[in-house]
Amino acid sequence: MSDGHYVLGIDFGTDSVRTIVTDAGSGEEIAAAVTHYPRWREGLYCDAAANRFRQHPSDYTESLDRSVNEALDAAPAGTRQKVRGIGIDTTGSTPVAVDRDGVPLSLKKGFADNPNAMFVLWKDHTAVREAEEINAAARTWGGEDYTKYEGGVYSSEWFWSKILHVLREDTAVRKEAFSWVEHCDWITALLTGNTDPLTLKRSRCAAGHKAMWHASWGGLPPEAFLTAVDPLLAGLRDRLFTDTFTADVPAGTLSPEWAKRLGLCDTVVVCVGAFDAHLGAVGAQIEPYHLCKVMGTSTCDMLVAPMEEMEDTLVKGICGQVDGSILPGMLGMEAGQSAFGDIYAWFRDLLMWPVVHLFEGLDPADLDRIRHDIRKRIIPELAEQAKTIPPQASSLLALDWMNGRRTPDANQLLKGSITGLSLGSDAPRIFRALVESTAFGARMIVDRFSEEGVPIRGVIASGGVPKKSPFVMQIMADVLNTKIRVVRSEQAVALGSAMAAAAAAGIHRDMAAAQTAMGSGFETEYMPDPERADIYNGLYEGYKRLGSFIENEMT
Repeated sequence: MSDGHYVLGIDFGTDSVRTIVTDAGSGEEIAAAVTHYPRWREGLYCDAAANRFRQHPSDYTESLDRSVNEALDAAPAGTRQKVRGIGIDTTGSTPVAVDRDGVPLSLKKGFADNPNAMFVLWKDHTAVREAEEINAAARTWGGEDYTKYEGGVYSSEWFWSKILHVLREDTAVRKEAFSWVEHCDWITALLTGNTDPLTLKRSRCAAGHKAMWHASWGGLPPEAFLTAVDPLLAGLRDRLFTDTFTADVPAGTLSPEWAKRLGLCDTVVVCVGAFDAHLGAVGAQIEPYHLCKVMGTSTCDMLVAPMEEMEDTLVKGICGQVDGSILPGMLGMEAGQSAFGDIYAWFRDLLMWPVVHLFEGLDPADLDRIRHDIRKRIIPELAEQAKTIPPQASSLLALDWMNGRRTPDANQLLKGSITGLSLGSDAPRIFRALVESTAFGARMIVDRFSEEGVPIRGVIASGGVPKKSPFVMQIMADVLNTKIRVVRSEQAVALGSAMAAAAAAGIHRDMAAAQTAMGSGFETEYMPDPERADIYNGLYEGYKRLGSFIENEMT
C-alpha cells in the first residue's frame, strides 16, 4: 500500500510537457499541469519542407520546472512532503550531442542557435540516406545482422541514423560532441545530477528499440560494423554505453539543485526513463498479446509476450523487440504509423486555406475568432457528415503514408495518395476515405504480427483520438474486426510513468503490482459491425493493391 505516498508522472510530448501528481496507492490523479515548449511553439529550429524537426534543451528544462511546480501548487497542502518518486517518459528516438560532462552542445557558446546541436526530434526525417546505408551494411558487411531485433529494417527516425547525419552535415558539432544521449536519459540524468555520459543510466527501452542494443552481442553493435557503415562513427561506441536498465530501476535520487527548484526532498527516487508510448502501454494496463495503441498525431502500437513463449521468434518489419522495454520480464514489441491524427489535421488545414489567406480585411480580433471557431469545428462536423456515408458509397480510396511508413517495413520516402476522385467527391467523403486509410494502416500492423506467429487477442486504445472521436474508433473496430477497449485515464502515458516511479521507489513490489493498484480501467468498448467488417475486408484488399503500386511504381 502507498500509505499516503505520492508519485509524479512527467510526460514529455512533442509539443509540451505534462505532469500529474498521483496517489501511489489508488492511481488517483491529484493534480496536473501542462506547459508548452516556448521555442517549439514559435516554430524555431525546424524546417518542415526539409523534414527537419529540432528542439532546444532549454524548452525542456524551463517547461519541466514550470509544469511540475504548477501541478504541485495545485495539489493539496503538504503534498510535496509526501512525494516519493518521479517517473519520466519522452518522445524517441530524440538524441542530442553532448560534451564530456553531458551538456547538450546547444547550451554552449557558439552552438545556441545551431539546430544540429539540439535534440533531433523523433519525427525528424533528415537521415533517410543514413538509414538506407545502415540497412545495406547490415546485410552485406559479412557478419551479424544487427537490425534483426529491430524488425530487420532500420529507420531514419532512430538513434544511429540521426547521429550519422549530423556528423556528416556539421563539422563543428562533430568536433565538439563527446557522446550522444536520448531525451529520456538526459532528463533523468539532469534530475539526479549525474549527466556523465559514461556513467548515467541508459534506458533499455530506448537502446533496444532504436540503437540496436542487444545483450546477445554485448550491447551496442561492435566497432567493426559501425565503421563499415561510415568511418565517422569510429570510437563513438566506447563513449556511449554497454549496460541498460528497465524503467522500474532507480536512476538515482533528486539532486539538491532540482530538489530546491521543485520544492521536493532530495531523497525522492527518480526512475530510469523510457519512451512515451511504452510507458503509455503500462498506464493502459497492457496484458500479453493485447495490442495497445497509443493514438494521437501518429500511433505507437505496443505488444508484450512472455519471453519463454516467443523463443526465437523474430517479427519482421516492426520497430524492435526488446526484453523488458515495456514490462520487465516480458518481451516488448513496438510498431506504429508515422501519421494518424496528423492526417486529419492536414486535411483540416487544407480546408482552412481560404479562411487564413482571403479575409485579411476584417478586424484582426474578429478574424482570429472566426479562424479559431472554424478550425475547432471542421473535424467534428466532417465526422458527423462522413458517418452517414456507407463504406462502399464512393470509389474513394486513400493511402496513409503522408509522413512515410513506420511499420510494417519502415520507409520514410513513401508518400500518401487519394484515388477514385470524381466531381462528386466532397469534403466528408474525402475525410472518410482518409480515416479508413488510417484504419487499414493499423490492420497492416495486426496482420504482420499474425503472419509472424504472434497472435493479437485484443486491442486497447489510449490517447487523444480514442477520447475525441467515436467515428474514427468505430471504423477502426470494423476494419480490425475486433473489440477495442478505451482506457479511462486521460493521461495514460503520464500514469505509466507514475507507475514506474512507484515501483522504483519500492511503494509497489514491481511494475505489474503498480498496474494492478493504480490502473484506471476502461471507459468505452467499440464492437465491430459484422456487415461493415465484411465490406471493409474487400476495401482492405484494394488498399493493399494501391500501396503496392505506389511503393513499386511511384518511388
